[in-house]
Amino acid sequence: MTRTGAYGERVAEFLRLEEAPPTLTTGSLRSTKIAVTEARNDNPVPGLSGSFAAEDAYLVSLKLRDYPECEIWEQGRHIKKADVHAGTTYLYDLRVDPRYLINKPFHSLHFYVPRSALDGLADQSGARRIDTLDCSPVGHDDAIVRHIGASLREGLRRPDEANQLFVDHTMLALTAHVAQAYGGFRHKIEGSRGALAPWQLARACDKLEADLSGKLPLEAIAAELGLSASHFSRAFRAATGLPPHRWLLHHRVRTAKRLMSEPGPSLSEVAISAGFANQSHFTRVFSAIAGVSPGAWRHDVLGAAASRER
Repeated sequence: MTRTGAYGERVAEFLRLEEAPPTLTTGSLRSTKIAVTEARNDNPVPGLSGSFAAEDAYLVSLKLRDYPECEIWEQGRHIKKADVHAGTTYLYDLRVDPRYLINKPFHSLHFYVPRSALDGLADQSGARRIDTLDCSPVGHDDAIVRHIGASLREGLRRPDEANQLFVDHTMLALTAHVAQAYGGFRHKIEGSRGALAPWQLARACDKLEADLSGKLPLEAIAAELGLSASHFSRAFRAATGLPPHRWLLHHRVRTAKRLMSEPGPSLSEVAISAGFANQSHFTRVFSAIAGVSPGAWRHDVLGAAASRER
C-alpha cells in the first residue's frame, strides 16, 4: 500500500535522514492531518533526494539555512538551479514529484498541508474552495510563515511541553494564511455567529479546566459545542480576550497560585498538579505571565500570611 503524508518518517526517507525528525501534528480540519517537521543534516551524503508518494497535498517549506545552487526536479525533469536563502518560503506540489539535489548541509521546516485540509477550511467558513496553490519555484519573503515557524520550533524542541491546543491553533492559522496568500482564499465573514453563547463559553472552560495538560484537541472541544475548530477558536478569543491555549496557560498559573498559597506541596509537585510538564516548564511559563518566579511569588505570599497571623 502506498504511504502518504509527507511528515515525520516520510520526510526522513525523502531526505535520507538516519532517524525520524521532530514532528508536530493536528487534526482540527475534518480530522485531516496537518503537520510540521523540522529536518536538518549538517553532513549529508551527496545524492538526489527520495520521492514522496504522489498525493493531492502540498509542502510549505521554511528554509532555516542558506542553500546555494539548489537544483530542483519535478516529474523527473530538472527545472531550476537557484540560491535558496534562509528565511524564505517555498511551496511544493506533491502531485508532481518534487525532488532536489542534496549536496550540502540543510535545515528547514516542512509544513504538510493536504488538499482535504484546504477544502475543510473553505467548507467550515462557507467560502468557495480554492483551485490550487501557487507553487512556482521561487522563494517568498513570508513574515507570517517565519513567525509561525519560530513559534512551533519551541514545541519541536520540547515536545513533552507542547500544548496541543497551541499546535492546533497555530497550524490552523498556517493553513488559513497559505490558502489566502497562495491560493486566493477569502474567508467569509460569519456575522452574528461571531460570539459564543454563555452556555458554550461555560462548557468550553469546563473542558479546558478538566484537562490542564492541554492534550485535548481543539476539534474535540469545538465539536461538543456544534462548532468548527476555527470558528470556536475565534469566538472563544472574542469572548475571553485570549485564544484557548493562552487561556489554559493563564488558568494553569491561577491553579499553581492556589496550590502555592499553602505551605505543603513542593514546586515540582505544584508544577505537575497544575498541568505543566516539569518544574522548568512551570518556571518559564509562570515567570512570563506573573512577572516573578514561582519561588519568589510563594515566598512573598506565605511571608505576608505569616505577618498577618502575628
